[in-house]
Amino acid sequence: MVRKNITIIEKARELYYKYGIKSITMDDVAREMGISKKTLYQEVKNKTELVEKVIDFEIEKRTGEFKELDKSKLNAIEELFEVNRQINNVLEKHNPSMHYDLRKYYPDIFKRLHDSKQKRMLESLIKNLEKGKKEGLYRKEIDSEIIARLQVARAENVTESSCVPIKDYISRKFFSEIFIYHIRGIANSKGIKFLEENINQLKIKE
Repeated sequence: MVRKNITIIEKARELYYKYGIKSITMDDVAREMGISKKTLYQEVKNKTELVEKVIDFEIEKRTGEFKELDKSKLNAIEELFEVNRQINNVLEKHNPSMHYDLRKYYPDIFKRLHDSKQKRMLESLIKNLEKGKKEGLYRKEIDSEIIARLQVARAENVTESSCVPIKDYISRKFFSEIFIYHIRGIANSKGIKFLEENINQLKIKE
């Protein structure tokens, strides 16, 4: 029973990412799963509950990825390279309409996702900045909390700005440039040298 529920959530998530939330009906999910709508409603009572479970799954998945990153043996700059890679993987299947639909039709669920993402990003960035200072890669005088909040605000505000077209802010190259810009702003000479020697891991041509 548990496995079936997870599979339904994963399929719905896949469909929402590809087509947006509004356009996907419960009939669509049941058909894609090869099950009856009655069977689907035995797992979730309505579409709102399904959307909520998909977002819970998304939050758990992203949290798990960051926990795995904490266990890695990477230095602070390599950690940012890995976060950039994870973002690129998400962007490959990103559909702006999913974000739009979630925000418009499920504002409470959207807020929970947004708050979770913001908290996770802020904690991760502060931890990364402190790690980089200890490793002698980042400038010791920078205020980790201020820089972390600035970076989170930058990442969030770019999606709301009319100066940045959607095709740009969902591109792999765009976020790679943001990471390079961020690292250059916080790194000392040792960190800059490491970045220059490994920058090809971040630079992406489209």
